[in-house]
This record gives sequence, C-alpha cells and structure tokens, in this order.
Amino acid sequence: MTEFLTAAVGFILALLALGLVSILRGPGDADRMMATQLIGTGGIATLLLLGTITAVPAAIDVALTLALLATFASIAFVKKGLSRLEADGAASTEDE
Repeated sequence: MTEFLTAAVGFILALLALGLVSILRGPGDADRMMATQLIGTGGIATLLLLGTITAVPAAIDVALTLALLATFASIAFVKKGLSRLEADGAASTEDE
C-alpha cells in the first residue's frame, strides 16, 4: 500500500509542475488564481498522503491549515474582483 501512495504522491507532484506552467502562461488574473488553487489543492493532497505514509500527524495538521487558508484566499480574490467590477461599472455609468 505504501508503494501505491508514494506513486500517487509522484503523480500529484508531476501535475503540480504542469500547474506552474499554467500560472506562468495564464492570460488573466482569474486563470492564474484557478491554477494557484489547483496547486494548493495538489499540495494539500501531497501533504495528506505523506502524512499517511510516514505516520506524521503534524503533516496532516499543516495540510488542513493550508486548506483553510486557501479558502480565505479565494474569498479575498473574489471580493477584490467584485470591488473592481463595481468601480468599473460606476465609471461607465458616469460617462453616459
């Protein structure tokens, strides 16, 4: 079972490398944020698997903390985007 979990960690790390390419090439902020969320999810999965393989409960705690922080990062990004849309909408209605 340990070999399978180690192979899964390797597969996830390979997908994370592809996610980094997506961040560098992303045409917009939303695309980059989605790629960052993908990398965060992959990192959390990797930490959970490594914590299970090595029986280190601290790795699982760190993974769960990162999952919580990723949620707040997504909320902050959406709020920033909404405030930018509201500011652009106010500016466009003033021009008319």
